[in-house]
Amino acid sequence: MTPRFQLTDLRVPVIQAPMAGTATPHLAAEVSLAGGLGSLGLGAANAAQAAAMMAETRARLGSDRYGVNLFCHRPAQADAAREKAWLDYLAPEFRRAGAEPPARIEEVYRSFVADDDMLRAVLAARPALVSFHFGLPHAGHIAALRDMGAALAATATSRDEALAIRDAGLDLIVAQGHEAGGHRGIFDPDGPDECLPTAALLAELLDLGLPVIAAGGIMDGADAARHLAAGAAAVQMGTAFVACPESAANEAYRSRLAAAQPGDAVMTRAISGRPARGLANRLTALGEAPEAPPLPDYPITYDAAKRLHAAAGGSDYAAQWAGTQAPRARPMPAADLLALLGREICLHLPGLGACQDRR
Repeated sequence: MTPRFQLTDLRVPVIQAPMAGTATPHLAAEVSLAGGLGSLGLGAANAAQAAAMMAETRARLGSDRYGVNLFCHRPAQADAAREKAWLDYLAPEFRRAGAEPPARIEEVYRSFVADDDMLRAVLAARPALVSFHFGLPHAGHIAALRDMGAALAATATSRDEALAIRDAGLDLIVAQGHEAGGHRGIFDPDGPDECLPTAALLAELLDLGLPVIAAGGIMDGADAARHLAAGAAAVQMGTAFVACPESAANEAYRSRLAAAQPGDAVMTRAISGRPARGLANRLTALGEAPEAPPLPDYPITYDAAKRLHAAAGGSDYAAQWAGTQAPRARPMPAADLLALLGREICLHLPGLGACQDRR
């Protein structure tokens, strides 16, 4: 079945990164209405929450022209000893915030590979694009989503992962460079990681026969045009949209992003248990300390961080995801940002089909 959505449908070849917990229906709808493709991250939602988010996005848009992203990590393996050791290590931080550490921490997010309720919710909503992060779902899930008519994509951080995506019959590859903010989409978080930057990874994937979407460190139209000129079919941008008023970022997150300096966005496992790039804080430093114990599985580690942040507030323990180019974020409404990106892309790449169409 030919997917209902094609990248060539975009008036501006920009996909707003799904950003679970930060992307909202309002943000996704504004991006899509402005000519890009807005996206929702469903990895932090249950099926009922996801259904409500998709319904609101469709209502705002008047169509299904948006994307959703699903986490396909290996379900967490509980380890009481590791979980206790991590909570014991964080106990002084809880007390510093005037709270006691929880007695236990749990798997706060279900993986899509074990969540048939989420599959049913997505099939009912019929979004135009469905993408996967941390790996791939079962063949049966892929077939059901294909029959629904969605375009299918997945994140790759290496050529081997991109080959797996192609072999699974998906339509698009999202090439996530090491500069990207948020969770690294690597299939095996404990396996080797070449840490390829976006440009190098893109170059490695262009011969695989699928359109490649460049992601990581892209903040303006000049960045986007550079990757488009190198062969990307579109670009995906996340950190650039965190600063938009339609995102769910709170004031502490926005203030920290506005004050970000080069080098402030670090790769850490301490917040969630998987590699993710965010603005450095007290918790990321604790994770790097020599005395830090081994972490529980993702997302059990995330439960501890969320509880600690709930007790303390502010930024010391927050998941403030951002890419290496965070200091270049430009706060403005999402529609204005899309329009500006379109103009900038066409300034640097006037021969692009989308730019010729705008004349």
